[in-house]
Amino acid sequence: MPLVAHPLINQVSLLTILLLLPLLGSLLIALGSEKIARKLAIGFSIVMFVLSLGIWACFNQHMTSLQLEQKFNWISQPLPVQYHVGIDGISLCLILLTTFIVLMSVMASSTIKMRPKLYYSLVMLLTLSLLGVFMSMDLLQFFAFYELELIPMYFLIAVWGGPRKDYAAMKFLLYTFLGGIFMLAAIIFTYVHLLHDDPSSTFNMVTLAQRCPLLPRLVQAFAFFGFFIAFIIKLPSFPLHTWLPDAHVEAPTPISMILAGLLLKMGSYGLVRICLSFFPNAVAEYGQWIMLLGAFNIVWAAIACLVQQDMKRIIALSSVSHMGFVLLGIGAISALALQGAIFQMISHGIISALLFFLVGAVYERCHTRDIKEIGGGLAKHMPVLFCFWMLACLANLGLPGLSGFVAETAVYYGSYTSLMVLSAVKAAVAQPVVIFATFGCVLTAAYMLWLLKRLFFGPEGKSWGDHLADATTNEKIIAWSLSTAILVLGIFPFLLASQFSNSANVITGLLSSRMNFSPANININRSGI
Repeated sequence: MPLVAHPLINQVSLLTILLLLPLLGSLLIALGSEKIARKLAIGFSIVMFVLSLGIWACFNQHMTSLQLEQKFNWISQPLPVQYHVGIDGISLCLILLTTFIVLMSVMASSTIKMRPKLYYSLVMLLTLSLLGVFMSMDLLQFFAFYELELIPMYFLIAVWGGPRKDYAAMKFLLYTFLGGIFMLAAIIFTYVHLLHDDPSSTFNMVTLAQRCPLLPRLVQAFAFFGFFIAFIIKLPSFPLHTWLPDAHVEAPTPISMILAGLLLKMGSYGLVRICLSFFPNAVAEYGQWIMLLGAFNIVWAAIACLVQQDMKRIIALSSVSHMGFVLLGIGAISALALQGAIFQMISHGIISALLFFLVGAVYERCHTRDIKEIGGGLAKHMPVLFCFWMLACLANLGLPGLSGFVAETAVYYGSYTSLMVLSAVKAAVAQPVVIFATFGCVLTAAYMLWLLKRLFFGPEGKSWGDHLADATTNEKIIAWSLSTAILVLGIFPFLLASQFSNSANVITGLLSSRMNFSPANININRSGI
């Protein structure tokens, strides 16, 4: 029976409408003229963002079950595949992030002059893939949308990228395609083992979350690692991260905004939605090693940023470091740490989009991303852009009052007081890992402030004359929108945390029950952001 929140709104259809909008936009842009392609893209992006706000308004944050759910049988033989969409608080926040970042990216695409019709059509197709991943509740449907993004992203880099665009696009394709192979193998492996127990097995992700934890320990371990490898390639995590800096350096600025702000979240969302929910026994067993991998990413990538000269490469490696917080929070088996990890997905999506946008603004004026070539002293030429740069850098290093601080603090505190750290068996590994990860804060402050100093302070290393214009009106709108989101989430984190906290508590409650801890320990982790 359809749920109705308002006489004029049929909740059941809202997700399908949102999912169809980018597909319709892609088709209309492809069939239209080059002159109206940008206007159509902006129009569809605004409608999608407004509709996602309407979905947020309809969402009941006190419910832990799926909302706005819609499903019907699509294929019955040889595999039971459904069209099945639905959201909880976690996917709701990522849908909001998607529509917001896509709108900002489309607005930032004013510099794209070559074949705009094809460009905006591919951006809409990429948006379809992203939204499909975050709202799919059928595992094969999830996989289809997860792999769909390869096509538009490959061409967006290969056609509109930099000098080494072919190399970067192919490297991105090979790495992410490899991840897809691991995921497909894990899906088939899981389905076959479930089929032995019940001939009426399904790909319904709600049902799988109930049945997969009952599989034998070794089966869970194999399936878990198949999904885990697929998702950490997209996250990305060491040692499968090398595609990311090349893709960012060669991709046009608006695509770098989507790549860092949204595509990386597909991997982190998969870790939460599938690895944590389907295989709690495997996470409980290997959680401390997941934490170690996350801590290594945080510190190692931050050190790598200190020796880079390309602005884009610094921000790209910074993304590897900051996504390490997601791994740390997921492996900690703590409600607070998991909430911090989810908040980090959203916070990093906005901060990284702003940073890549600002890098693109400097590149458009200086025609280089090499810090040594720029030479410094840009603050007097670009005072408005400098202020946005300052805020973005401070948000990235986790200054209190900004969204990055909320996420990192929740992950650190939640990990340090987690059930696993309180376990005598796991503490020998987990607790030193959390302490080691805190060095990432110092290193992040070092490379972000050093980047800011080398770009904007000191004497001019090169005579730029008067052609270094400050921010345009379009650039101010984009920068103000992203900056406002960072400030609002930093001061009022509960605006989003209240939406996903119940869902995070349900997931970690299941994990905690697998670890046989005392209620006293479990209570420590029930606190929210």
